[in-house]
Amino acid sequence: MKPPKKTMVTEAPRLRGLYAITPDGRDTASLLARLRPALTGGVALVQYRNKLASPTERRQEAAAVLTLCREFAVPLIINDDLALALELGAEGVHLGREDCPGGLAAARQALGPGRILGVSCYNEFALAAEAAASGADYVAFGALFPSATKPEAARAPLALLVQARRELGCPVAGIGGITLDNAFDAIAAGADLLAVITDLFDAPDIQARAQAYAGLFQG
Repeated sequence: MKPPKKTMVTEAPRLRGLYAITPDGRDTASLLARLRPALTGGVALVQYRNKLASPTERRQEAAAVLTLCREFAVPLIINDDLALALELGAEGVHLGREDCPGGLAAARQALGPGRILGVSCYNEFALAAEAAASGADYVAFGALFPSATKPEAARAPLALLVQARRELGCPVAGIGGITLDNAFDAIAAGADLLAVITDLFDAPDIQARAQAYAGLFQG
């Protein structure tokens, strides 16, 4: 599959709302069939993440996901792979502690203006401060709640969101165990983005679930 035509992003979108993170799997058609209703329901941002696929499979699948996201004018962020994000012309990349040997400043320079750099900060405010200083467009804390995707992840208190919103001046994402039952607590603490996998893509009605999350950000 040929990658979509590269389209340079000239202006970063407003980072607020439901941040859909794709679930692991080996069936691209099934992923696209689940992602489409999520996009229809009002996803603000999509992150392509697949820890089960080979590099070749990830490249092909990410290209297909990018095509679908472009149909809805929703930015696509590539997880943990700056080179792939640049190759496909995706709208950005999300990096963890070990994902950019050259450092966040180098990643920011490689992305250029307008593209999105997101950074995992786990439960460490110092990492978030460093990321913001290096040009991150958003910082992510988690797991906020017990997470089935990463049950071993350290818990990040909601107070970190409060501190980040007060001191860093960049959007804040919350991730880990987020459901409709606890989502408002994260938003009230300062989350601009709610990163969700299971509670979105395993919902019986994905479009309705996305709409419900989007509704939490209204007003």
